[in-house]
Amino acid sequence: MGADDREIREVLTRARTIAVVGLSDKPDRDSYEIARYLQAQGYRIVPVNPAVTSVLGETAYPSVAAIPDSILVDLVVIFRRSDQVPPIAEEAIQRGVPAVWMQLGIENAAAAESVRGSGGLAFENLCVRTEHQRLGISAVGPPT
Repeated sequence: MGADDREIREVLTRARTIAVVGLSDKPDRDSYEIARYLQAQGYRIVPVNPAVTSVLGETAYPSVAAIPDSILVDLVVIFRRSDQVPPIAEEAIQRGVPAVWMQLGIENAAAAESVRGSGGLAFENLCVRTEHQRLGISAVGPPT
């Protein structure tokens, strides 16, 4: 099941806080560039990477499950290999995150189906920045 523009627009319009799994602290990495773009659009970025302590001025956490409950995550964007997606998707499901986004080149049909089966939305093999720009989504307000 492919993503449709309505679902993409809904997720990117409603989201305020985005957990970015695999976010690097190296400015030359795609994950950093895309997270910086999203941050500039008004989203709060929550870095998820056990190898760093902070990225883009935000505290990093070793996993989605380790993000404090006080931080309401609206979207999990994944920059990890496809075979590493299932436990990340499961943590997102357990937190009640409404959507999981696998970046360009990342696909895991079983994890996507698991997210959808829990009532969430799952996107595979799409660049969140490209889709945000393509759909002309306006900058968002501050996280709630």
